[in-house]
Amino acid sequence: MTDRWALAPAEDGGVEIAPLGPGGVLAGPVLRVADPAEAVRGLPDVTRWVWRSTAETYPRLLATGVRVERCYDVEDAETLLLGHEGRYGEPRSAAAALARLRGGPVPPDPPQRSAEPGSQSPLFEPQAAHVPLADLVEVYAEQQRRHDSTAHPDRMRLLTAAESAGMLVAAEMNRAGLPWSAEVHRRVLHDLLGERYAGGGEPRRLAELADEVSDAFGRRVRPDLPADVIKAFAQAGIKVKSTRRWEIESIDHPAVKPLVEYKKLYRIWVAHGWSWLQDWVRDGRFRPEFLAGGTVTGRWVTNGGGGLQIPKVIRRAVVADPGWRLVVADADQMEPRVLAAISRDPGLMEVAGRESDLYQSVSDRAFSGDRAQAKLAVLGAVYGQTSGDGLKNLAALRRRFPKAVAYVDEAARAGEEGRLVRTWLGRTCPPAAGATEDTAEEAGIPAAEEDSDDRQPARSEWTPGYASTNARARGRFARNFVVQGSAADWALLLLAALRRTCAGMAAELVFFQHDEVIVHCPEEEAETVVAAIRDAADLAGRLTFGQTPVRFPFTTAVVECYADAK
Repeated sequence: MTDRWALAPAEDGGVEIAPLGPGGVLAGPVLRVADPAEAVRGLPDVTRWVWRSTAETYPRLLATGVRVERCYDVEDAETLLLGHEGRYGEPRSAAAALARLRGGPVPPDPPQRSAEPGSQSPLFEPQAAHVPLADLVEVYAEQQRRHDSTAHPDRMRLLTAAESAGMLVAAEMNRAGLPWSAEVHRRVLHDLLGERYAGGGEPRRLAELADEVSDAFGRRVRPDLPADVIKAFAQAGIKVKSTRRWEIESIDHPAVKPLVEYKKLYRIWVAHGWSWLQDWVRDGRFRPEFLAGGTVTGRWVTNGGGGLQIPKVIRRAVVADPGWRLVVADADQMEPRVLAAISRDPGLMEVAGRESDLYQSVSDRAFSGDRAQAKLAVLGAVYGQTSGDGLKNLAALRRRFPKAVAYVDEAARAGEEGRLVRTWLGRTCPPAAGATEDTAEEAGIPAAEEDSDDRQPARSEWTPGYASTNARARGRFARNFVVQGSAADWALLLLAALRRTCAGMAAELVFFQHDEVIVHCPEEEAETVVAAIRDAADLAGRLTFGQTPVRFPFTTAVVECYADAK
């Protein structure tokens, strides 16, 4: 019996299902079933379901208590294949893929649905074009042939499978929600911001700080308006280009201290204040809509709620259920470990395989024991930092780890020249021409939070569609892309392995952000989950990069409150 079945919505409200044979072709009759949950329950757990979109199909199944072990997301696969073929930005829907296959006019993709607070995605979204099962299978079979034509078919198939698994994880995380105490959140807001005033105006502490800023300038100034602040500084004889903390903190003026404090609290009030709490937290859970592979690099994003930007102080509200714990795991020094694995640099792989701190080991090799200098050098190589001591650090790194530096140098060169650049598994950085424009954050370009003390080297400003006018910026992005994108590929396999281990437990994945994962579990399962994360990281490393000496360790904490993990 085949272990692969296709599923597609029928126009009468039910679904069509059919078995698939080698090459992805139909291996039996198309069956109509009124209840999709019953259709899935009627087949073995190991069945891999081929469907148009996981986000379209899986939430309704989860709502009926049906868990799918494996799937193949046709539209996500289309995105990966189009990127690999240098056609990033072309319509990715199953209807568009079918039209391309048959030589017909290609319809545009429907607009992305905006997330609504507390909502769950419908099973079959109304704007999605109907694609009968036989046509969907035709697209799937063609995708199998396209996988075979890639530079590394096995890697590309693994990437597609990992992405599809990530879609399942995202849907389950959306369903589970992140445990959240509204009571603690309100207490934190009151401690930080003071009393709320009627009419939705600024709370007491912000109003007080705004008055302090105005008093310091000798006139009324709106600290929430950068142009007003810059003008006030100019009138005081101080020229500033922006109101970013790193710039204004160097100024000797009495307005600086209250202004910095105001900006910090204002962001919390706007992004995670009382209105946010009312909109996004229901029944003790925060449910941002996680979107797997939402960026060019493969990093995840959230559709609404700012789920990947929870300030440290607000993390106090993330509290486990009574008798449960949060297992919070952070991947250690991810960038240099991934760089070691993809570059196959013998020296860096040896360092990345040690039990000791990686940056300290690099510093002992190339920077006379100066760990901070070694960290800046490694991150500078990844992010393309060449100002200040960047060139000197890079030269020292190149002498000790030539293959690693050459790997990112070649990626940058390819990016500048407009060539395609790929992650280890085959995710492709789009070329300069024809790509859709995006914001830096949506493109997956990492950036330190404005108030973070852990400064990253200067990031690339390139975004898809902009590179044609800034080849050097695109080169910096491509340099970063091969590392961050390969790390995202590894993380998908980590999640897939961890999801499989947790399947027979009460534990549930509730949060994922780049290189951090949170599992919510009964207290008695916590140590099992800690071991499962360690094993999943090792397995993901072997599956993604093959047999290398590189280790992928995690710093793991078992806590009742998220804020206690840091």
